[in-house]
Amino acid sequence: MPEIASGQSPEAIDQAVALLRAGRLIGLPTETVYGLAADADNPDAVRQVFTAKGRPADHPLIVHLGADDLLTHYARDIPDAAWTLAEAFWPGPLTMILKKAPDVPDVVTGGQDTVGVRMPGHPVALSLLRAFAEAQRQAGKAGGGLAAPSANRFGRISPTTAQHVADELGDAVPFILDGDDCQVGIESTIVDLSRGKPIILRPGAVSAAQLSLVLGEPVAMQSAVASEPPRVSGSLASHYAPQTPLKVGDAEMIAQALQQSQRIAAIVRDDAGLKSQPNVVVLANHPAAYAHDLYRVLRELDAGGYFQILVQALPDSVAWAAVQDRLNRAAHRDGLDKP
Repeated sequence: MPEIASGQSPEAIDQAVALLRAGRLIGLPTETVYGLAADADNPDAVRQVFTAKGRPADHPLIVHLGADDLLTHYARDIPDAAWTLAEAFWPGPLTMILKKAPDVPDVVTGGQDTVGVRMPGHPVALSLLRAFAEAQRQAGKAGGGLAAPSANRFGRISPTTAQHVADELGDAVPFILDGDDCQVGIESTIVDLSRGKPIILRPGAVSAAQLSLVLGEPVAMQSAVASEPPRVSGSLASHYAPQTPLKVGDAEMIAQALQQSQRIAAIVRDDAGLKSQPNVVVLANHPAAYAHDLYRVLRELDAGGYFQILVQALPDSVAWAAVQDRLNRAAHRDGLDKP
């Protein structure tokens, strides 16, 4: 099993930097979910990420940066909107899709001419990224970004603790920096800036309204746009899924199902009136708090031996869009191994 070390330890940061510079993988905490990190400028190291996750080679990775000035190493033709958004939301849960710079390895971008970049809003991640970039600089090497998708098997539930990473990937990742529970709990917002008008390709904690306010123009979701977007993380119909079949329904359906079988578990909000039912986990009726706990609860129920997980349908509102997106994909099992 991998070694788990406190991200607060300078020695642990040094060990992680040494592993990354040697072309190895590490587990990295961010404010969204834990990532599986490799030197973004080392194609051989990045290929190990795909192998460890079982990830298709045409699925691009997000490059994590510790400083704004690294942006020009990984992207070209950077629009003013990107610098505006970086100033407003970095460090934080926002990924921008930009035209890739010539030296970015194709394995990082899935062969596309675009690259996803973000600066995570987690102190451990930032400490590591800045230490790694400095070590690379002192060695006379450009770059310093880390390619880091979520540290889980492809299509499965993203990890929000260091132990989740160890349980999921085992010896495929030799070293994990522990940064406690992830504050946000779901993946970053992805906004495409490579085609002119900004377009959200994946909803997250940074909302369309927040982006629009900063940019001074409307920011649409991809569903409202006809042109083909770049491929990005988490865009498949089936994703973020437990091995136990998951179904979304109303509170009445869930109550009836629970009465019929003790091998069904449920996730409901605290207004559902099902708190006294067995095998029920109650989450807060607030999108941010719900998102924080969702993946942890899904992992716990997935390990519980149930034959089905039922989830109370979420409110149909913009505030719940990011969590709704994750639940819809978790419930869509086409293309995933059946239990």
